[in-house]
Amino acid sequence: MEKLPSLKDTVAKYELLAKKALGQNFLLDMNITDKIIRTSLEAQNKPDFSGEYVFEVGPGPGGLTRAILKTNPQQLTVIEMDSRCIQIMQDIKNVVGKQLQIVEGDALKYDFKQDGVKNIVSNLPYNISVPLLLKWLTDIKQYNSLTLMFQKEVADRITAEPNNKIYGRISVMAQLTCKIKVLFNLNPNCFVPAPKIWSTVLLFQPLKEIPSPEILRKVEKLTESAFGQRRKMIRQSLKNIPNLEEICAGINLPLTARAENLTPEQYLALALRI
Repeated sequence: MEKLPSLKDTVAKYELLAKKALGQNFLLDMNITDKIIRTSLEAQNKPDFSGEYVFEVGPGPGGLTRAILKTNPQQLTVIEMDSRCIQIMQDIKNVVGKQLQIVEGDALKYDFKQDGVKNIVSNLPYNISVPLLLKWLTDIKQYNSLTLMFQKEVADRITAEPNNKIYGRISVMAQLTCKIKVLFNLNPNCFVPAPKIWSTVLLFQPLKEIPSPEILRKVEKLTESAFGQRRKMIRQSLKNIPNLEEICAGINLPLTARAENLTPEQYLALALRI
């Protein structure tokens, strides 16, 4: 790592101005990128990523990439769409060798299932953060951990409890599959360019008992219907479910409840009966 230029020199070399269309906001302070990895590992009671496979989406100028590599993973795979950043990743690969693998493409289209059990560590591009998280949660058994940075308002939605106006689909899916820990918040001034909002780093660790991918897809459809009409009672928002009244009676769920009133466990109970 000592052979590499500073992040600021790297950005200058490649004239790496963040592209709004790609949801980019770059972290150029290695103290912060090191803190992300350190706090995540501490929360997992692990000294490093030795012997483990790690994936990073949207590495940008490579600050988080360098921090991950310091923990000696078996392999780090970066997935990037921006050709400028691919060149930066190649510079790092020239130093560390095959420990770093580079994939140029769209993470939403990448088949993560092919790579076995893995960890995801990423300062997620804001415009695809929720779709990516849903993709990973549906097959969460594939992962040891997800260490992800979101806009704070998104992180608040993920961790929101029922009977809260920001509680929604992503809250249900995340909480049914993972233990979620807030690691820390980041001031907008930590980024280049500075966004208008704060960011939050979350650690997701799979629960011991996880619904099957098939059931999780049913939960996802249920929450899509319920929260798509969140002001309506579920007798209306979920009216397309056959025998809805009978099913709800069987799990003591009133038809007058609204989407935000149902716990993740109640959505799971519904999914198991349809």
